Amino acid sequence: MSRWRAYRVALSTEGGKLRSSRVVQTTALMLTAGVALLCAAMTHAIASGDPVVVAKFGPVVAAGGWHGYLSGAAQVTAVASMLGFGVALAWTFGREFADGTVTGLFALPIGRRTLASAKLSAYAAWAAMVSVALMVVLVIVGFALGLGLPGADVGVQVVRQVGLALLTAALAVPAGWAATVGRGVLAGIGATVALVVAAAVAELGGVGAWFPFAAPGIWATSASTELFQPVSPVQLALVLPVAAAFGLLTVRSWDRLQLDR
Repeated sequence: MSRWRAYRVALSTEGGKLRSSRVVQTTALMLTAGVALLCAAMTHAIASGDPVVVAKFGPVVAAGGWHGYLSGAAQVTAVASMLGFGVALAWTFGREFADGTVTGLFALPIGRRTLASAKLSAYAAWAAMVSVALMVVLVIVGFALGLGLPGADVGVQVVRQVGLALLTAALAVPAGWAATVGRGVLAGIGATVALVVAAAVAELGGVGAWFPFAAPGIWATSASTELFQPVSPVQLALVLPVAAAFGLLTVRSWDRLQLDR
């Protein structure tokens, strides 16, 4: 079997696993409907006019309208998407160890490097669809809340919202590597939580814009009307080599996987 054909077979198989997985289905639901419902509840709470509640959400969100609604959505997405995508990747790689199916993979005519690459590719396609679906659901819920159709003035926030989800999906790749090295789903989830905490610490320390795991969240939740403020394109671009490095580490770990460890 040629390498390209082996990859196509593996990709089809891994895509099928993602589509049929209850864990992944639930994650997708929570990242779309769940985030949108939280934002709807946030908007409703602000509409109540309670000064204590309004103060908790900050001036931008409290201002209401599409700007406030999408600003709140970005704040929720920054954390929820990292956790959700991390769980999906932890399951994708860790379930082979948890279910004991990893042994059978050694007997397949498809190399483990190819299998790992296919898992990452299937995850990337799924994450992209979820990222776009989240924005669509947010627009539908916003319209249902009486915000009307979003105008051109919220275009920057729409781009940031979709960009935030896509960049965070890339930043969740370490969860796949951790699940492989730790040989289980919990290791990947633990790594994801650690990244969320590290991002929060970096942001509080004032260096979040240069910390890849914090930069997308800071960028998307900014009140600036300029697309690349306060995080520059260079700072956002650091996400790509980080994701690529952990992707390569994951593939390499699968290529060197041994059953006696």
